[in-house]
Amino acid sequence: MATPDFSIEFFPPKTPEGADKLRVARAKLALLQPKYFSVTFGAGGSTQQGTLDTVVEILGEGHEAAPHLSCVGASRASIRAILKQFQSHGIKRLVALRGDLPSGYGGAGELRYASELVEFIRAETGDWFHIEVAAYPEVHPQARSPQDDLQNFARKVQAGANAAITQYFYNADAYFAFMDQTRKLGIDIPVVAGIMPITNYTQLLRFSDMCGAEIPRWVRLKLASFGDDSASIKAFGLDVVTQLCERLLAGGAPGLHFYSMNQAVPTTALWERLKAG
Repeated sequence: MATPDFSIEFFPPKTPEGADKLRVARAKLALLQPKYFSVTFGAGGSTQQGTLDTVVEILGEGHEAAPHLSCVGASRASIRAILKQFQSHGIKRLVALRGDLPSGYGGAGELRYASELVEFIRAETGDWFHIEVAAYPEVHPQARSPQDDLQNFARKVQAGANAAITQYFYNADAYFAFMDQTRKLGIDIPVVAGIMPITNYTQLLRFSDMCGAEIPRWVRLKLASFGDDSASIKAFGLDVVTQLCERLLAGGAPGLHFYSMNQAVPTTALWERLKAG
């Protein structure tokens, strides 16, 4: 079996202080030698410049970096211009997403789905980019049905995606069931598991409600029982997520993509546990 790939995700900082903190965190995370860092793209392209600036800075430090690119609310012309910018900086990898429409935003844009975005990128740039897309083992919260969601994923692959990164989850069975379903459709691209460290219960609940990620009942109850005891929440969270990662890798997941939240400690702690195992 091939050696698993590890990657780490950041969001573009909004302030100079945030940029400095990210540089410190990134320097620590770079010691782990991930395959690449990815940088998210705000709703409707709201962090477009910040995303590019952060990616260019990471490239300048000698690491591979992948900007996220979402098509919702965007025109073909604006996406074409962004792709040209990416190419001019020598960026070879990107994460193509539909994205969320910001509140108060008008239309959905000229490209409505991630599959249309992938198709457009391929038509404009050929094989220049290694394209990652999103996968949803627990079903996209806006999907009409699990079958419909699976077909949406298949369309992204047919449009030219090279690999996928999943939404985070805490139930390994959901990932393995999703992989079985994709194989039955003849899909064979690598699907890397998205991993969210558990450090703050309130924040985790908010994120999970927003993106449709399920927190298993036993995990939810245990986290709630700790109240404001953040040390216990972090220790328990580290155990839960380490076991999840170990099971995923043992079951053949081709890699792990860590949602770092621009912090070095949670991802490093997980990484060290996995290495020790």
